[in-house]
Amino acid sequence: MKRIVLIATAFAVVALGSASAAEKVKKSSIAVFVPGVMSGSPIYEMLVAGVKKASEEVPGTQVKVIEGGFNQAEWESKLTSLAATGSFELLISSNPAIPALCSKVSERFPKQKFLLLDGHMTGNPNIYTLRYNQREQSYLAGFIAGLATTGGIPGANKAKRIGLVAGQEYPAMNGVILPGYREGAHALDPAIEIDFRVVGNWYDAAKGAELASSMIRDGADVVLTIAGGANQGVVQAASNAKASVVWFDIDGYAIKPGVIIGSAVVRQDKAAYEQTKRYLAGTLPFGKAETVGVKDGYVGFIEDSALYISTVPEATRKRMAETVSKLRSGKLALPMADK
Repeated sequence: MKRIVLIATAFAVVALGSASAAEKVKKSSIAVFVPGVMSGSPIYEMLVAGVKKASEEVPGTQVKVIEGGFNQAEWESKLTSLAATGSFELLISSNPAIPALCSKVSERFPKQKFLLLDGHMTGNPNIYTLRYNQREQSYLAGFIAGLATTGGIPGANKAKRIGLVAGQEYPAMNGVILPGYREGAHALDPAIEIDFRVVGNWYDAAKGAELASSMIRDGADVVLTIAGGANQGVVQAASNAKASVVWFDIDGYAIKPGVIIGSAVVRQDKAAYEQTKRYLAGTLPFGKAETVGVKDGYVGFIEDSALYISTVPEATRKRMAETVSKLRSGKLALPMADK
């Protein structure tokens, strides 16, 4: 029996799709560390879903999910404890901050292997990383926000101003997402201003509502929210003020129909499923870092939702579709910096 324990905000079990493939793989035990909690964390929910899908393809595979908590200061010690048990051939996780922590753990436990999503690190023979092109993702979020604030959504005010509420500041936010969001908006009009504010954690909905209300009063009529549980406060504030919200990572239109005008997504479930299967087949290229985006089918914008179609005017949807198509075909290239 293959045991694959998911430590994510969880631990879970994974496996291969066919008996012949499974026979090629030695007995394995995998821990998937998901930092945070499942509730309100779609990126981690997708991680677990992807691993569970892989595990269901091998009868007898067991899955256990354990939450890791919000305190980032504890992540390294928890990862170290997992490696120290010697029980897991592979640790799986997902977070831009995780590769650096796992590199430190790897120094102490050189036999430990890591499969890390939503992060980037090259050169460590024990670590494989796959990151999403969040420049493309945030560009799409900025483009729909830019369309909205320049008149593409009914009710937009005269100010060319959009907002971004983040749970916390971190390298990917400051170095990729915020610049990409600005880049997408400025592709429409360089005069658009971006109001960036930080909750300070990933759960305070009241603070999220306070920040969103303030930036809306200051002229922002569209807000991108990337704040975990605090997203709900942002959405309620926007709804109360008749402003709009752009969602990140998953299809968010049903969260508040008529308020959510765009969903720029990543296919973390697809990545977790496929990369886990690569490991089980013995083909995961440790030491390598890969980046995937719109062209690869891992980053996108939800255009076929009935709620999107009913909320966003046809002319605006057409402009979005043209931009997505350019990214998909490679006509518009937005590479990530290799660092």
